[in-house]
Amino acid sequence: MALTSWRTFVTVCRLGSLSAAADELGYTQSAVSRQIARLEREFGVPLLERHARGVRPTPAGEVFRPHATAALTEADRAVRAVRDLRDGAPGRPLAVGATPSLAAGIVPVAIRRLLDTAGPVRWSLSPGLSLELYDRVVAGDLDVAVVTDAPPGLPNDPRLERRFLGMDEMVVVLPVGHPLAGCGPVPVQALADQTWVEDNEGSAALLRQHAARAGVTARIDLAAADLPGKLALVATGHAIALIPGVLAGALRTDVTAVALVDPPARGIHTITPRRDPHPCSAPLLDRLVTAFGASRPAQADYRAAEADAHEVPGG
Repeated sequence: MALTSWRTFVTVCRLGSLSAAADELGYTQSAVSRQIARLEREFGVPLLERHARGVRPTPAGEVFRPHATAALTEADRAVRAVRDLRDGAPGRPLAVGATPSLAAGIVPVAIRRLLDTAGPVRWSLSPGLSLELYDRVVAGDLDVAVVTDAPPGLPNDPRLERRFLGMDEMVVVLPVGHPLAGCGPVPVQALADQTWVEDNEGSAALLRQHAARAGVTARIDLAAADLPGKLALVATGHAIALIPGVLAGALRTDVTAVALVDPPARGIHTITPRRDPHPCSAPLLDRLVTAFGASRPAQADYRAAEADAHEVPGG
């Protein structure tokens, strides 16, 4: 079977549209339809079905899709490996994924230390949410992903190796002119009348659970597309936000982080494929352990400084 048809099928599934897939792949829509029809004749079952807004995989298509994706990934790796050998490149690139906070924190530090000791290594870094990154490791798109177990948590997959780095305590970020800026640790009850902004459901769930344990409700009235957007809404005084402690020392100057009493926390993990791991995966994991460990004293010192500052007004 030609992998061209497999790639077309996977693209149609991802986009949910024959015409959109044709545009992305540079084919006519009729050519896309013919490739899908050829696959369906070879398998003897329909792979796609139409619905009001496009197409979606049939049950047979859902079974075929992950296998097709994995095969295409391996085929692309094979092509890259041959081209790298032809061009004299030093091995296959190291593909790393990380959640936005970790991509902005410990991951660049760990990669820098890897490059300082391992020499030239081609690498890439892709940010994403934990479950998205998990799926990309399963599909073979990533060699290493640095993720969190914030709600809804991480699935178990025998094809993957998971390594626990440690717990990261969340902090609240405020505009610099906020009455509680410089105070801390702050009980969440002191923030019960505030407007909160969140950029992902995992962080929002941690905030709701933390507030519920304290007997209050967090009003998450604003949503941001990403972490920079979230911090922009805080900086301009529209809201306050919960952020990972690993970012507390690297914030923009017009916001400030304040420690929470009995803060919510999430576990930090690495995930790698058990089969055919990248040669640089193991040394990178060791440097991620070191980088995360180095961030813990900084967080502890930050919390101690907060506690020594002054008490919460009315707390």
